[in-house]
Amino acid sequence: MNPRPNQNRTVGYVVSGWPRLSETFILNEVIAVERRGARLRIFSVKDPNDEPVHARVAQVRARVTYLSIKHSGKPILQASIRLFFRRPIRGCRTILRALRYGRWGVLRCFFQASYLAEILSREPLTHLHAHFAHDPALVAMFTHQLTGIPYTFTAHAKDIYVKTPPELLRAEAQRARAVITCTEYNRRYLSTQIGAAANGKLHCIYHGLDLSQFKFSWPRASDCEPPVILSVARLAEKKGLNDLILAADILRRRGRCFQVEIVGDGPLRPSLEAQVSRLGLNDRVKLLGALPHEKLCRAYQRVCVFALPCKVTADGDRDGIPNVLLEAMASGVPIVSTPVSGIPELITSEGEGLLVPPNSPARLADALDRLLTSPELRERLALAARAKIETCFSIERSSAQLLSLFEQGGIR
Repeated sequence: MNPRPNQNRTVGYVVSGWPRLSETFILNEVIAVERRGARLRIFSVKDPNDEPVHARVAQVRARVTYLSIKHSGKPILQASIRLFFRRPIRGCRTILRALRYGRWGVLRCFFQASYLAEILSREPLTHLHAHFAHDPALVAMFTHQLTGIPYTFTAHAKDIYVKTPPELLRAEAQRARAVITCTEYNRRYLSTQIGAAANGKLHCIYHGLDLSQFKFSWPRASDCEPPVILSVARLAEKKGLNDLILAADILRRRGRCFQVEIVGDGPLRPSLEAQVSRLGLNDRVKLLGALPHEKLCRAYQRVCVFALPCKVTADGDRDGIPNVLLEAMASGVPIVSTPVSGIPELITSEGEGLLVPPNSPARLADALDRLLTSPELRERLALAARAKIETCFSIERSSAQLLSLFEQGGIR
C-alpha cells in the first residue's frame, strides 16, 4: 500500500501537547506522513512543558497553533461569542451536546473547538485527525459539528481505559469517519465499549519506527561492565518500576554483578528513590531523569538488557505497546516485559523476548538472571526481535495505512 496523497488535501492534527518527549510515536507519525507528501497543521490542546525536546521536532514542517485557555484565553472567548452571532443554530446545538455531559473539561473542549473552527474558516483544511480519545478527540468532534470538516482519531491507552467514559467514546466514534488504535487488544476492547457506533470503523494500525534511527549490529561489542539493565518509562504505577527495583534487590542477594538505569520522570520519582534507599541499592540502581532522545539511542547501544514490567493499575490504567520496547528491540537489546495489553502482539515469550507475569518481582529477577548469564539467549532473542520490528512495525508501513484511511475518508 503506497497511497499518493492528494496535493490539495491538508490534514489538521489535534494533539494533547506539542512537542512531548513521551509521545515520540506521534512525532514519528507526523514526520512520516509529511514525507509521503501530506500537508499538515498541528493544533495543541495544551501548552508545551519544560521537558527536553526531541531533536527530530526540527524536521516537522507543519505550523503549530496552541488552543489552551491559558495561552489563548482572550481569542477563544471572542471566537465563542462570534460563533453564536454567525452560526447560532450550530453553536447552540453543539454547546447543548457539550453541556449534556455535565463536565467542565468537555465544555472547555467546546470553547477550544469554537476557536479552532474560526481559524479554519480563514485557513481551511480537508480533514482533522486527533491523537487520544479524551480532549483532542472531543475538540475534533465539536469542530466537526461546527464546520462539517470530517475527522478521525487514534485511541491509545489511558485515554480509553480511564479518561473517556463509554458514552463519550460512543459519541466520538459515531461521528468520526474512522477510529484507529495501536493494538488489536485495544480494538477488541473498543468494540465492546462503542458497540453499534463502531459500525466497521475500528482499525488497528501499529505505531511505527524509522529504523534508520536505530543501529543494529551483532555481536554487540559495546556491552558495559558491569552489565546494565535499562528501563525507560514515565515514572508511573502502570510501568511496574517498583517491581524492577525489587527484582534488582533479589539479584543483588544472589551475588549477581549488574547496574540498573531508569530513564524518565514522573509522579512516582520520590517514592522510587525512597525504595532504592530503603533497600540499600543506591550503588546498583540509578534514576537518571528524562534524557534527550539522541542520548537514549546511544544508551541502547551499550546496555545488556531492557526491562519494562508493565501492569494494570487498580483504576484500569495500562499501556498499549510502549514505544520504548520497539526502540530497544530495533537496537538489538533483549527484552523482559509482561503479557499486559498489546505487548504479546509485539513479543512472544521465548520468541522475541521474555514475558513474565505482572506484579512478580521474583519471576522478573529469574528472567533477568537468564539473560545476564546467557549470551546465546540474548543473541537469539535480539535477532528475532529486530526481524519482527522490520516486518510489522516500520514507520513506512504504518504511515501508508494511515494515509490510506485519510484518503478513503476512513471507509473501506
